[in-house]
Amino acid sequence: MTTEDILNEENNEEVNNQTEGDTEVDENTEVNSSSGYNVGDKVSGTVYKVEDKFIRAHLDGSEYEGIVPISQLTNQRIEHPNEVVSEDDTIEGVVIKVEEEEGRHNVILSVRKLEETKSYDTLEEAAKNDETITGTVMDVVQAGLVVDVGVRGFIPASLLSDEYVEDLEQFAGQTVQVKVEDIDKEKNRVILNRKRIIEEDKKQDRQKQLSNLEKGSVIDGEVVRITNFGAFINLGDVDGLAHISELSYTRVEKVEDAVNIGDKVKVKVLDVNPENERVSLSVKQAGTSPFDDFAKENSVGDTLEGTVKRLVDFGAFVEVAPGVEGLVHVSEISHDHVAVPSDVLKVEESVQVKILSINEDSEKISLSIKETTERQPESKDEPKVYNDETEDDRPTLGDVFGDRFKNLDL
Repeated sequence: MTTEDILNEENNEEVNNQTEGDTEVDENTEVNSSSGYNVGDKVSGTVYKVEDKFIRAHLDGSEYEGIVPISQLTNQRIEHPNEVVSEDDTIEGVVIKVEEEEGRHNVILSVRKLEETKSYDTLEEAAKNDETITGTVMDVVQAGLVVDVGVRGFIPASLLSDEYVEDLEQFAGQTVQVKVEDIDKEKNRVILNRKRIIEEDKKQDRQKQLSNLEKGSVIDGEVVRITNFGAFINLGDVDGLAHISELSYTRVEKVEDAVNIGDKVKVKVLDVNPENERVSLSVKQAGTSPFDDFAKENSVGDTLEGTVKRLVDFGAFVEVAPGVEGLVHVSEISHDHVAVPSDVLKVEESVQVKILSINEDSEKISLSIKETTERQPESKDEPKVYNDETEDDRPTLGDVFGDRFKNLDL
């Protein structure tokens, strides 16, 4: 069954007038003008009798009787007219047929069509102004929900929520808030949207929480998504990102080494951008920094055992306590010239380091390896020059000039 079939199912049924005889309601029947009533006229009256398949009413200011078949009472599915109307009730309807045969002076009315006309006007106005309206779920089908909004409207499953809804039956008989997504009065077609309301409500909730988040505050969260660059942590109505560098004071190679989906964690709010709905978080800063403990227990000039963790062109990062690293500048590695740190150091190598400075504001430590070793003294002896030649080996003038003197006339 398609969406259009569902919407048109009730509206395509034939109108039957079951009075004393079975009379078919034909809206195209020519009207006897002597009655004073024409098809399409709006009339009102008072119900004086409720039958099994129709009701009878005295029409205001007329000797004619108004008859409303059960199918024209409401767009809801009812078994008996007394489900929606009682004797002495005042009704309004639109004329769909006039009977002036001998012994019959009846006006066939449709309360449903008049209500639908009013409902369509209301729905068109709601669609124009993007208003939220309320409806009651009349039927649950595989493709979505049939909803009474004055006329039969339909919510496709894809427009029911911002999340996948597996059990549609949970909405049976419920009152729901919707917006008019599309309306075609000629085809009796009304498409409704509940998803947009949910999205708008959640956006308002997010903005409210974003405005209440304070930079520097520590709050509870839950890890809901992991990427290669960090973890997304749900704070209630908004998610924040903790970059991989903010997950732990120790170096984290993979996010999964520090946190997993479902973990409950405390986080520190680093930054809030309500306009872009972005929140920057830190897991490591929500706890005590190991740097603080290190700074209390150690001083400039202390010599410590450390482990080389990273080698870069300008030096080596050495771990001197769990989660605490300091930098040995390339010029502080050795008394001898070092072109590249990797020429003399290896990752995970244990080294002795001396603390040169501790900056508590930036949490940076400067270290030196060469300050833990003594410079090798330079040799004071003059350099020796070795000469293997002896006087006997030196060339004579004859050796140099050879036979050049033989032809001289002296």
